[in-house]
Amino acid sequence: MAYNLCSSPSSLYQPLCNTLSASSRDSKPRTLNNNFYHSLKLNTLSPQSRITSLQVTNVSLQEQKSPQEDISKDSNFREKNESSSKSHIWVNPKSSKASILRKSSYDARYASLIKTAKSLDSCSPNKDAVFNILGEFGNKLFEQDAVVILNNMSNSDTALLALKFFQERLEFNREVVVYNVTIKVLRKCRDLDKAEKLFDEMIERGVKPDNVTFSTIISCARFCNLADKAIEWFEKMPSFGLDPDDVTFSTMIDSYGRVGNVEMALSLYDRARTEKWRLDATTFSTLIRIYKVSGNFDGCLNVYEEMKALGVKPNLVVYNTLLDAMGRARRPWQAKKFYQDIIDSGLSPSQATYAALLRAYGRARYGEDTIKTYREMKEKGLSLNVLLYNTILAMCADLGFVDEAIEIFEDMKSSGISPDSWTFSSMITMSSCCGKVSEAENMLNEMFEAGFQPNIFVLTSLIQCYGKTQRVDDVVKTFNRLSELLITPDDRFCGCLLNVMTQTPNEELGKLVECVERANPKLGHVVKLLVEEQGNDGSFKKEAADLFDSISTEVKKAYCNCLIDLCVNLDMLERACELLDLGLTLEIYTVIQSKTSTQWSLNLKSLSSGAALTALHVWINDLSKALEAGEQLPPLLGINTGHGKHKYSEKGLANVFESHLKELNAPFHEAPDKVGWFLTTKVAAESWLESRKLADAVAA
Repeated sequence: MAYNLCSSPSSLYQPLCNTLSASSRDSKPRTLNNNFYHSLKLNTLSPQSRITSLQVTNVSLQEQKSPQEDISKDSNFREKNESSSKSHIWVNPKSSKASILRKSSYDARYASLIKTAKSLDSCSPNKDAVFNILGEFGNKLFEQDAVVILNNMSNSDTALLALKFFQERLEFNREVVVYNVTIKVLRKCRDLDKAEKLFDEMIERGVKPDNVTFSTIISCARFCNLADKAIEWFEKMPSFGLDPDDVTFSTMIDSYGRVGNVEMALSLYDRARTEKWRLDATTFSTLIRIYKVSGNFDGCLNVYEEMKALGVKPNLVVYNTLLDAMGRARRPWQAKKFYQDIIDSGLSPSQATYAALLRAYGRARYGEDTIKTYREMKEKGLSLNVLLYNTILAMCADLGFVDEAIEIFEDMKSSGISPDSWTFSSMITMSSCCGKVSEAENMLNEMFEAGFQPNIFVLTSLIQCYGKTQRVDDVVKTFNRLSELLITPDDRFCGCLLNVMTQTPNEELGKLVECVERANPKLGHVVKLLVEEQGNDGSFKKEAADLFDSISTEVKKAYCNCLIDLCVNLDMLERACELLDLGLTLEIYTVIQSKTSTQWSLNLKSLSSGAALTALHVWINDLSKALEAGEQLPPLLGINTGHGKHKYSEKGLANVFESHLKELNAPFHEAPDKVGWFLTTKVAAESWLESRKLADAVAA
């Protein structure tokens, strides 16, 4: 509860004492709106507004004589002030004496107390300096004056000395209030250690703490980012016969969340919603962070919507937490929306805002948005750390943003940020995917000069680069580096070796078979069966099945694609079909062929070129068998290759298929309204299949 300090001292002290007495009788915690000791907003009205309010203020006649002079230190504080409030007169603001009366009012005294607080904040933190300033009041200081002075101070050292002064000279009616405002000063200074020591002093003096004492210390711990301390003080309250109020409970949602006690934090939040507590933006930020860490990203959005429904305005911390959550959830479109909300609300994005945006866009490979955010940061003079640079460069490497990556890499070095091994890895990966051998090698040398050894990712990229340019001897040389660096080949590295074999001339495959055997004996055995055309007794399919059973799920499709590509290169169509069938049986591939009453389709989007051509061969045979069995074809037949192009090449699967379908003289034509689809009609398909059957018969 805030109090009007414009009236006379006698009228001020009367309600204060009544409130204090009532508080001592009522052990229940007060609500936020009625808790005078929690808010301590004794300066609700500014001095200027108080002066204006004199137009309608009753001023005591005794004010002109400063009745406080007649109150001794040992007098009954309440009785004297109650008796002094009985006589008031109305002052005409147009009267010539109005200015004199105004100077004698409590407005002038309040202004003097504020000035004293400022003087104490700036004086030397020693007893003589503090006592000299307060000594100027003589015996004209009272408990309410002490509260006002301390409440407006911000220097913890001088505030503690001022408290000593008041304790030596005043008889307190409610000493806990004076302690509470002193603890409030310590909270301003983020000095939890002194606040705890002052609490101990209270107990030694026999002063019983109240809810405000605890809520102030708890919030002090919160401001100091000492959530465990906040919980410690919160759990002490019952031992002093105190029940936390809703403000304290709200603070504890944040504190429990920060120490990882999610169950308690969410339990308090559920209670907050039921009992309609007031929750601040910081508490909502903590709740969003709790849901983010647990991976419940929809929970983050629900908290945000509840926050808005309760009329709590999100601050920048809330928005930044949401941006980070949406980045982790790989929902860049929602991150973009929240960023626009920041702009629309008039808030200025901080470095943390842009960092969260970069992570959100970079992880989701939103290339244009990532580069735009990066440029905006540079325009505003905001710096990036090595992790943010690496996020951008990894995105550039994945999307083939070569020119942008080179620009950002050079900017990184000119900004004084030293690249780390991940930085070099991204740059080498990008050069390797482009087949730029000299650039990749130069970057590797720069990596060595910076004191970093290549890791398995770097060596994988180099092997890919040498394979793309068919430098087989360099592939072998790079492979041998693994043992020198004590690096164990993983499934992805072996997959890269396998992919290199699909690009290697047949006469040089033997050099790579040995490398594959050393890296993964099971894979090496399957590859050797292919290259040496062994396993015709049916053992090949069994060996391939054993291989797929031994490798991680993430690489199974890549291995199967590469093995089929290798079969196609070696003109071993039967083996390719065996592998495709095995892939379908093991559910490495799913729904390659689909049928409806109106259309039969061949879906090739996840297949390599060799695997796709093999699937086409199988599908054509299946269509021929269907016709021979008297089955009716649907009105429409289609092949879906997908419309994507390789990030480092203009050539995609659709381009490969367009030329191959022409070679087969197949009646499939690219659909103008469905990118990546090749369609034909039932009549055209049946005619083409019949012509193929006749051609095969003639050839036989």
